[in-house]
Amino acid sequence: MSEDVGAFANAVGRIAYEFSLIRPMIPTYVHLILSALFPIVAGAHASLSRPSSAAKTRRQSKTADRQDDDDDEEEEVQKMEGLSPSDALMFPLLAGCTLAGLYFLIKWLQDPTILNKLLNGYFAFFGVFSVAKLICDFLDFMQGFVYPRKYVSGGALWEVSGADRQVRIVSGTGGSLRVSPLPGLLSRLPLPSPIMNFLWSVREIPCQKWTVKLYVHKIAALRAKLGTNMIVAALAGLASVVYFNTVSKPWFLTNLMGFAFSYAALQIMSPTTFATGSLILSALFFYDIYFVFYTPMMVTVAKTLDIPIKLVFPRPPSPTDADALPSFAMLGLGDVVLPGILIGLALRFDLYLFYLRKQTKVTVTKNEKETVEVLKATYTSLSNRWGENFWTHSWLGRPLAPEQAMQNPTTFPKPYFYASLTGYIAGMLATLVVMHIFEHAQPALLYLVPGVLISTWTTALVRGELRAMWEFSEAVEDEQGSSKDSKTGDRHAQAMEAIKSWPNFFTLEELTSMAYPMNARGGGGKLGLEVAIPRRREREVFSLTIEAPFKLSRPGSVGGVDLTAGVDGLAKNSSSDATFDDEGQPVAKRARHV
Repeated sequence: MSEDVGAFANAVGRIAYEFSLIRPMIPTYVHLILSALFPIVAGAHASLSRPSSAAKTRRQSKTADRQDDDDDEEEEVQKMEGLSPSDALMFPLLAGCTLAGLYFLIKWLQDPTILNKLLNGYFAFFGVFSVAKLICDFLDFMQGFVYPRKYVSGGALWEVSGADRQVRIVSGTGGSLRVSPLPGLLSRLPLPSPIMNFLWSVREIPCQKWTVKLYVHKIAALRAKLGTNMIVAALAGLASVVYFNTVSKPWFLTNLMGFAFSYAALQIMSPTTFATGSLILSALFFYDIYFVFYTPMMVTVAKTLDIPIKLVFPRPPSPTDADALPSFAMLGLGDVVLPGILIGLALRFDLYLFYLRKQTKVTVTKNEKETVEVLKATYTSLSNRWGENFWTHSWLGRPLAPEQAMQNPTTFPKPYFYASLTGYIAGMLATLVVMHIFEHAQPALLYLVPGVLISTWTTALVRGELRAMWEFSEAVEDEQGSSKDSKTGDRHAQAMEAIKSWPNFFTLEELTSMAYPMNARGGGGKLGLEVAIPRRREREVFSLTIEAPFKLSRPGSVGGVDLTAGVDGLAKNSSSDATFDDEGQPVAKRARHV
């Protein structure tokens, strides 16, 4: 018995001793874990788009009442770079060749200064766009909390309308209108009229977006919307990258660029299927072990190159050497992005299952034959809905408004996302503990890959959804829509689709006065005809247009023209000076440059 007590006491003493050694490093390790989770969680949620189990959202005309909902008009399906099983072989090979090339180049040059400058210049180009994207999305995120579209106050659900600067009650009781754009209890503050107008103006500023279009014949056709947040973010991104490359390289700027690269990568890369993602991570699992344990290449390159391909974290000073130079703990971006793409896939799989469970089956009789059709629930965009979700749900995620009022969900169950994220945290903790005990750099994927894969696949096994997970794929497939915009009978949609292919920008008078050839069925006519195809009057070589935000004088009209009357109505009111953008929406008159 005494021997057992002695062994137990020794074990407890050993644990206490190791804890006393690791205690000064706990803030650093917490910082490291939270910094690794930030781009994964943010990038995974930013990658959400309409799954194949949901129906397309019917587009609505942008009027003054909907000037705040510009995000909902963006393309629903986000295009991502799909990976294939062959990438499981190519990833380790390409990464190994690149790593070996950098290692031998460092050894040959002896002084890595020139190599650092070349690589920093390369990363600076992409860094400006990545940092600008990260900062812009952060500003949009914060705007959603300060100015949500909907919020719950006094047991009632309220909806903010930027057109008439009023807040209308959607469900519940407590009044009919409010005049403050602030949410919750802040909306009841008795603010003077000038301050109230200022708050409304601040709310509208990020919604006013300028549209820039660039066309170069056979080279490029670009279209981008620039708002206040994007302009501020672009300037901040440019300033941070210039400072990083010309003045100093503080660790927080290195991490900012690392966050931005990881955040952007998680929105453009997808393993397509869980099988492919598991295969790629398994191949990189062995790659990481080999280059960390059996060669000095990984550690040498990471410590020598001062470029934003890692996250760095200040270590506490040594208690025995007060004059020692500051040291840093490092985490490669590959240890964030590679497990992160599978975690993002798990989140999108949760969204897919959410809409799959909302599908219903109906029996339809056609030609005296009964067929069963699947009705998909309409997709609700989750872009920039964090603030709305915060003001309409409790801390536990329970809706604060009546269920019948929450027609558009802003949240959904995320069991696979939380499971994979838990596995990632467990793997990161194992990496730090082993690294501290053995005092040697560890291949993080040695612990992260098993943590993420085991937690994800085990969750599917426990929930009985292994088959659904195995068959799930994000491969893009053409969907046959049934909306009016795809029917030849919708003359307005057909005409606007024709205008989209035009390289020139004409005034309304030019549009209504030109005759176009018909398709193979013959005939000829003008803009209002169903199958009109525009003829190019001239070949455009180069054009650059900038469209200012346009505010309608009243909903549904521009320049005295009733937009609801369709294209025929426009033709009858050809004296108007309005033109239309690629989505068929009215904008200010544009200049033409050839």
